[in-house]
Amino acid sequence: MKITSATPDDLQHLLDFRQEAASWISRLGIDQWRRPYPADRLLKTIEQGTVFMLRDGTTTAGTITLTPEAEEGLWTDDELAEPSLFVNKLTVSRQYSGQNWGGQMLDWASNRGCQVGAKWIRLDAWTTNEPLQRYYLGQGFQHVRTVLQGNAVNGGPRVSGWLAQRATSATEHSLTDETPAPQPLDA
Repeated sequence: MKITSATPDDLQHLLDFRQEAASWISRLGIDQWRRPYPADRLLKTIEQGTVFMLRDGTTTAGTITLTPEAEEGLWTDDELAEPSLFVNKLTVSRQYSGQNWGGQMLDWASNRGCQVGAKWIRLDAWTTNEPLQRYYLGQGFQHVRTVLQGNAVNGGPRVSGWLAQRATSATEHSLTDETPAPQPLDA
């Protein structure tokens, strides 16, 4: 299994991939990702080089977005002063579920964070998605707090405010990394 950078040609596939994940979690009774993700925002993150694809030959098995920017209003100024990478939109195809590919991508992210000088990989998860929260705890993340107010769009309730972090390390993973060498955070 290899990890590569996403390209603009992957846009529609990533949108479809997210819809597959949204349909699956909806069947589980979880209200996450009910609205389609804006294609223009996803394209922008692809062009910034922060979207990565887990590929099994030509088949996409998963995706992860890894960025040095945090979503506004979640982390304190003191936390933001610590060098960190932020995990977003971690998704594994149902065809590849149950094989720890999400864990492998998180280990890859931890390793990449270590390479760029980050102290933490951090994430925010849906506040009502307790199975996902347990998953991240099982992957070595520690719950920091849950932010329920301060949605950047309207100041109302925040739906993705369960915050967790994991120290970066030169973590072993089984992925063949075909991504460009990462740039240090202070560069």
